[in-house]
Amino acid sequence: MNFKAVIENVGYGIDAAGVAIIVLGIVASTVWFLLRLRSLGMVEGYTRYRQTIGRSILLGLELLVAGDIIRTVAVAPTLQNVAVLAGIVLIRTFLSMSLQLELEGHVPWKRAESKTATHED
Repeated sequence: MNFKAVIENVGYGIDAAGVAIIVLGIVASTVWFLLRLRSLGMVEGYTRYRQTIGRSILLGLELLVAGDIIRTVAVAPTLQNVAVLAGIVLIRTFLSMSLQLELEGHVPWKRAESKTATHED
């Protein structure tokens, strides 16, 4: 195997790990939700369920972006491929930021400010 083939396989492996994390996260979250529904109640259980699924999706998206970057930069760094990668990264970044905002109630770069504000009060 040559270098490009190895790197391409590494990229696909990272993609597969990203998809597996999303799928396993959804399955594990669903099982946890169903087992804890009675003790937590519907509202609290649902909130935690959404948060754990959201975290799984966020982590999976990060790995999918990493796999795309590895394959594009190392295997086929043409202008067209880099432009397609930029579009994919923009879309996935927007999705990640939207999920982060929905899960935590603030944008990622405000996290440090909100923590220091609560310590100062």
